[in-house]
Amino acid sequence: YVGYVPDFPGAHSQGKTLDELNRNLKEVLEMLLEDGEPYLDTEFVGTQQIVTS
Repeated sequence: YVGYVPDFPGAHSQGKTLDELNRNLKEVLEMLLEDGEPYLDTEFVGTQQIVTS
């Protein structure tokens, strides 16, 4: 699985499962926030895209 967070430039990751992907994305966001508050769009949109073959 591959995922990204649209409002955080550079926030993308991958995982063997959806749970692993979510943990990895959370870690990426925590690392980005350590560097200070990034500019965020104030409107929240929750999406999850899953591609199957």
